[in-house]
Amino acid sequence: MFSAGTSYYGGLVQSHAPSAFDLRHYLSSYNKTSKCVIPCKARSLSQFSCGGSSADQEIVIAMGSNVGDRVSTFDRALQMMKSSGVNITRHACLYETAPAYVTDQPRFLNSAIRGTTRLGPYELLKKLKEIEKDIGRTGGIRYGPRPIDLDILLYGNSQIHSETLIVPHERIHERPFVLAPLVDLLGTSRDDGIETSWQSLSKCSGGFFELWNKLGGESLIGTEGIKRVLPVGNRLLDWCERALIMGILNVTPDSFSDGGKFQQVEAAISQAKLLISQGADIIDIGAQSTKPFAKRLSPNEELARLIPVLDEVTKIPEIEGKLLSVDTFYAEVATEAVKRGVHMINDVSGGQLDPRILKVVAELGVPYVVMHTRGDPSTMQSEENLQYVDLFSEIASELYTKVREAELSGIPLWRIIVDPGIGFSKKSGDNLEVIAGLRSIRRGMGKTSIGASHAPILLGTSRKSFLGDICHHANPAERDHVTLGCVTVGVWCGANIVRVHNARYGADGAKLGDAFRKSSGFVQA
Repeated sequence: MFSAGTSYYGGLVQSHAPSAFDLRHYLSSYNKTSKCVIPCKARSLSQFSCGGSSADQEIVIAMGSNVGDRVSTFDRALQMMKSSGVNITRHACLYETAPAYVTDQPRFLNSAIRGTTRLGPYELLKKLKEIEKDIGRTGGIRYGPRPIDLDILLYGNSQIHSETLIVPHERIHERPFVLAPLVDLLGTSRDDGIETSWQSLSKCSGGFFELWNKLGGESLIGTEGIKRVLPVGNRLLDWCERALIMGILNVTPDSFSDGGKFQQVEAAISQAKLLISQGADIIDIGAQSTKPFAKRLSPNEELARLIPVLDEVTKIPEIEGKLLSVDTFYAEVATEAVKRGVHMINDVSGGQLDPRILKVVAELGVPYVVMHTRGDPSTMQSEENLQYVDLFSEIASELYTKVREAELSGIPLWRIIVDPGIGFSKKSGDNLEVIAGLRSIRRGMGKTSIGASHAPILLGTSRKSFLGDICHHANPAERDHVTLGCVTVGVWCGANIVRVHNARYGADGAKLGDAFRKSSGFVQA
């Protein structure tokens, strides 16, 4: 149950003390304001008896799978829904869940999508059943194994009750594996009219938020019953277990910290092995500097630096079980990198420098890091781009805009990692505030999308100039111990992946941050 001191929003749970954004206050406010809202009126079945709708209807469809390659099945189902008249606008996070009702079967993947359609509810139901059949679902025991399960949870502001279709879905209130992704598709701001209607359809004064918390809410996440996961490589990564270490491998002549040190293949391979031995979970290879005023390379120039190193890194025995990332904003580089074994793309521009990368990454089906910045390396530290009225609110809003662009381009939320962009379009003091205020940024994104507020956060503070300013270390290589302190605070405040030059210092800092976080009662995203 939802305890007196538990905060849901902002992607964290604090069990021992109220947070700055306590769900009780939100629900209290919701209950008061909802008295002024005219309850939505159930639409009659006759309105839907003749086929399609004359206007777009907002819908929510739940997804489940526990047979075969579950992630690939979800990808296929998304494409088939798009081809069948469903315009997908949002995705929930991805959850691996224990089977319910019939427990002697494999674990499920669950999620949900939000979108619009002109199909009538019965037309939509027919299309979903056809997709299930095409993917391979056949008759079987109720609640038993199935390659795909697609259920209409919500259809416009309608209530439908017939032999073949009940909307809202009749078992929403008892299923954590349905409520968790459904809540992801909502926001906390109450500015969305259809969401107000949907909340009233829940038949609960606090809406679906209260239903979710009655089942246990965020305290359930990370248990054997339900885990929030990131599909990467051939695994499902539970990033809430501990902070992950991303080791930086720059093969550039002009990076601010180690430019020129690892341009030669042999030196780069030695550094990759060192990072792994120090505790890196991910190796992030960058072949183009993005420091302020860095000269921009063409895709071919970047590939010429990257490919010789990447090809050799994939061959070393130490890379077994580790993840490879490439730091690029070019679609061509992303495509070639993934072909050669890279598992994820880290784009400092969030799709702004080469908009084609969003569609390309969607087709590649790999995780995508979306970073907050303004302008490009030549303008990001301009006076105009350093101005904030409300730092957290503006970063959250601008970051979510990039997340939404990625989703609309076909990258599901469950493959998106967010980076607040330390050192990018921020003053020294701003960087400190962002590190300590990661939960505030999560809450800001949660106003529009609770799912986005749960996305893994990547934090890159390593050796950056603001650390040198504070501790008076002009040489970036002398800032590793200071980076350790930043990593500790960042992980404590909600970072899930830390990007570092020295993986040993990074791993120690992450362990400390995880320990502080757990002792404080916080549960990550």
